[in-house]
Amino acid sequence: MFDQEKIKQATRLLLEGIGEDPQREGLLETPDRVARMYEEICAGMQQDAGEHLATTFEVSDGGMVVERDIRFYSLCEHHLLPFFGTAHVAYIPDGEVTGLSKLARTVEVYARRLQLQERLTAQVADALMDSLHAKGAIVMIQAEHMCMSMRGVRKPGSQTVTLIKRGLFEEDERLVDDFFRMVNA
Repeated sequence: MFDQEKIKQATRLLLEGIGEDPQREGLLETPDRVARMYEEICAGMQQDAGEHLATTFEVSDGGMVVERDIRFYSLCEHHLLPFFGTAHVAYIPDGEVTGLSKLARTVEVYARRLQLQERLTAQVADALMDSLHAKGAIVMIQAEHMCMSMRGVRKPGSQTVTLIKRGLFEEDERLVDDFFRMVNA
C-alpha cells in the first residue's frame, strides 16, 4: 500500500535538498499534491492486469485482433521521470476474445508502475498469452523518455521502440508482416 506520509516527508526533503523552502506559500501544499499524484500514477502496482482480461467471449474464428495507438504514460524506474507514447497490441485468440477496452486497460495497469519500456512490452504480451490463452501475441511500444529529452543527452522527440513476439508470432513472419500492415494502415 501507499504510505502518503513518507511521500510527503520525502517531498519536503527534496525541496530542501534543492535549496527551496517547503514553508514558502507556493510550496505549502506541494507535498500533499505530490503524494496524491504518485498514488495515481503508480496505481498499477496495486492492480492485477489479469482481472481486466478475465471477461471473455467465445469466438469460432481465430483471426488476429489488433488494438493500435493506445496512449500511455509511465515512470522510468531509473530517474523517476515520465516516458510516454503509444502501444500497439495484437493477439490470435484460441476460441475466446476479450473486450477491446480490456487491451487498453492491460497496457494502463503495467504502465502505471515504475517501469522499463522493455519490461512493459513483455508484461503486456505475457498477460495476453497467460490470461487469454492466446495462440500468439505481439506488442510494439513507441515512447519518448524524458530522461533523454530534458536531461542527459537532451534529445527531445527521440523515440524508443520495443517489440515482443510470443507464440505464433515467433514462428510465422507473415503474421508479423500482417501486424505491421494493420498498425501502419
